[in-house]
Amino acid sequence: MKNLKTVLGIGVIALAVFFIVAADHIDAPAVQGGNSDITDFYAFQGENTDNLVFVANLQGLLSPSVTSAALFDENVLVEFNIDTDQDNVEDLVIQAIPKDGKMYFFGPVAPSQTGLKSTIETQAITGGVVDISSYGASPKITSNEGMKFFAGPRDDPFFMDFAQYSEIIAGNATSFNSPGADTFKGTNVMSVVVEVPKSMIGGSGTINTWVESKRK
Repeated sequence: MKNLKTVLGIGVIALAVFFIVAADHIDAPAVQGGNSDITDFYAFQGENTDNLVFVANLQGLLSPSVTSAALFDENVLVEFNIDTDQDNVEDLVIQAIPKDGKMYFFGPVAPSQTGLKSTIETQAITGGVVDISSYGASPKITSNEGMKFFAGPRDDPFFMDFAQYSEIIAGNATSFNSPGADTFKGTNVMSVVVEVPKSMIGGSGTINTWVESKRK
């Protein structure tokens, strides 16, 4: 992984520092609709039950007509944080950053600093790279050392009946309908996905995990 320093244009001494700018669906005006806007984060056991899957979705509410032009921002780092000892501080990170049509992954690796600032962990001996998939094309997935990687547009999996939610908040209804209406049906997101063997995570068997987007 160390050769990726050259690809990303990162000096050995002057490593880029990133700052958190996380959000979610349509409720964070500072980044709403931007390419650092996190819509959702998912973490679950893989089809291979020895693995964990981490998914960060960004740039919500993309219509099909604009999805093909949507891009990951090369100045935005996506960082999956993993706390293995229940102190709510990240013990491991998996970082993803795009460059020239590819998504580069670093980790899982112990971060050189924790909290709101991050340095790209180019010293990580685990990770990988994948071509960013195009809208409407077959997904491109790569594997390395038991890990799998994907980056590109996907249909937004989040289900929310926003209109009924608004009615409940306004006091005009007391519950959701069954079935409800999927407000996000037909919209897309930009997804970053990494599948990791549990053996690379370690710890007590219980983890805390969260995701951040951080701008250079």
